[in-house]
Amino acid sequence: AALRRTDVILEVGPGTGNLTVKMLEKVKKVIACEIDPRLVGELQKRVQGTCLANKLEIKVGDILKTDLPFFDACVANLPYQISSPFVFKLLLHRPFFRCAILMFQREFALRLVAKPGTKLYCRLSINTQLLARVDHLMKVGKNNFRPPPKVESSVVRIEPKNPPPPINFKEWDGLVRIAFVRKNKTLSAAFKSSAVEQLLDHNYRIHCSLHNTEIPENFKISEKIQTVLKNTGYSEKRARSMDIDDFIRLLHGFNSEGIHFS
Repeated sequence: AALRRTDVILEVGPGTGNLTVKMLEKVKKVIACEIDPRLVGELQKRVQGTCLANKLEIKVGDILKTDLPFFDACVANLPYQISSPFVFKLLLHRPFFRCAILMFQREFALRLVAKPGTKLYCRLSINTQLLARVDHLMKVGKNNFRPPPKVESSVVRIEPKNPPPPINFKEWDGLVRIAFVRKNKTLSAAFKSSAVEQLLDHNYRIHCSLHNTEIPENFKISEKIQTVLKNTGYSEKRARSMDIDDFIRLLHGFNSEGIHFS
């Protein structure tokens, strides 16, 4: 994490504070977020009466329901069940932080760094890589834990792209979500689902009413969608092999025809 004396660090799930104490010795302040009041008591007891006590701030509660404070870096051995929502909460957080060094379940970590065309490549991979640079730093075997868990772990570095790409993330995620529901299907097939057509038809009608555009009586959203896919050259492509630039082009193709995803 390359911690600095002037850093404010966010730690999620400090437990009894083994990592917390190591960081308190190096930085200006650690904000530790813990949901379990018993562990909060342990952590407070551990630093009480030491010179580290005034550098520790503890927030009690669910991190996913809490507004994140200002921080320079996030260093945490996360509760694995909140991995995905927490990563996106971090990436959409402003002001920007320098980096996050996080431990995840191995397969989750490998999804974060997966490349187009590989087995683990998914919506999580492309969304994370749109907003950040992600590196797999090291594996952590289960025997490093007491008691050993059933899963292997990995440490990952996430560095937000600053400035972020000039893309409306809700729109982007709406498109990517549809494409990755069946990532092995062609986009032409993925967009034929009636739920998708209903959603895009609804959004298109709102777009037209906002721009005073008349909709022809024989209008069919399904035809318009397929035309956009053909014109952009993505109709026979599959999400599993498309990269960020492909999705940016496709989103632009839909948006310029008045089709929106959020």
